[in-house]
Amino acid sequence: MVHITEIRVRYAETDRMQRVYHGSFVTYLEVARVECLRAAGWPYKELENSGILLPVKSIELDFVLPVEYDELIRIETRVLERPTARIRFSYRIFKETGELAVTASTDLVFVDGATGRPRRAPLGLIEALGL
Repeated sequence: MVHITEIRVRYAETDRMQRVYHGSFVTYLEVARVECLRAAGWPYKELENSGILLPVKSIELDFVLPVEYDELIRIETRVLERPTARIRFSYRIFKETGELAVTASTDLVFVDGATGRPRRAPLGLIEALGL
């Protein structure tokens, strides 16, 4: 499953050169993965309300080309492997021109909200992702 999210770069997300500040990409990845899960029928809010939390374990970003103020970027989000107690998202961010600007990945851990202990991914989520 590939989910597409489009975001228009806001001025507040840029640096003095009107290019996206590297830290802003972390927010873009969060938006993309939340929308990816929503599209699979698993909104983040419902996961949290059911007692499942998903803290970020790691983030990797590779910057290929700069992204500038007011560009409409396209983020392709994928879950490449069957989630266990961890779920790994892969991202490709494209400029408005269609050029690849950033590749990234995030690892999140399924945590029981009551105990704070890792837990397995819900079977329904795994099935919804087609994995």
